[in-house]
Amino acid sequence: MIEIKNINKTFGENHVLRGISAEFNEGMCNLIIGGSGSGKTTLLKCMVGLHEPETGSVSYDGRDFTRLNFEARIDVRKEIGMLFQSSALFDSMTVEENIMFPLNMFTDQNRKEKLERVNFCLDRVNLEGKNKLFPSELSGGMKKRVGIARAISMQPKYLFVDEPNSGLDPKTSIVIDELIKEITEEYTITTVVVTHDMNSVMGIGDNIIFLANGQKEWQGSNKEIAHTDNKELNDFVFASKFMQAAKDKL
Repeated sequence: MIEIKNINKTFGENHVLRGISAEFNEGMCNLIIGGSGSGKTTLLKCMVGLHEPETGSVSYDGRDFTRLNFEARIDVRKEIGMLFQSSALFDSMTVEENIMFPLNMFTDQNRKEKLERVNFCLDRVNLEGKNKLFPSELSGGMKKRVGIARAISMQPKYLFVDEPNSGLDPKTSIVIDELIKEITEEYTITTVVVTHDMNSVMGIGDNIIFLANGQKEWQGSNKEIAHTDNKELNDFVFASKFMQAAKDKL
């Protein structure tokens, strides 16, 4: 489990996060949702140490990450997998080399062991045999799947995913959502997904945190979201559905 308490983050005079507290449970897809500028990605970056909050704490199974020194944070980071919005693959590396990168960085496995792990991860995301392709030879959905394969290569306890369906068509988005959910449940990972995609929310949102103006306005499941009386959340859900319906007509 990941627990955050009273997270505040400012950039100059811009108070981006205002006293956010929440729990993210293992074996679940925990979604952070909200409109543009609500603080979603900033919160994720605070949770993994890419930003330092002014106040508050981030705890990984009782370990206060915000209070750890550099060396101690490395041990926690070895348990974290990340899938960035752009997939963040190295263009000069093959699929195999991209997935093997964290294994080279953080393990003392021999070449055979690392290759076995790469092949296992590729098989898990239905890309077996694509080892020698370069990112330029992959579709957007395939890049996302390679990104997931790299993210799980270290067998993480915690998985962070930033806008996994950005730039993907609806059919491919469903495939990516289902893959994230399957992996989360199969390996009992604490998965945190930042998204504005209502299809993802309704499809895999086991635990949803809704942000507005840097504050947590609501928390619940995808089964509860349709029955909320929270005005900010209802406005966000309605606007998202309206925009999607408009896109579907084009």
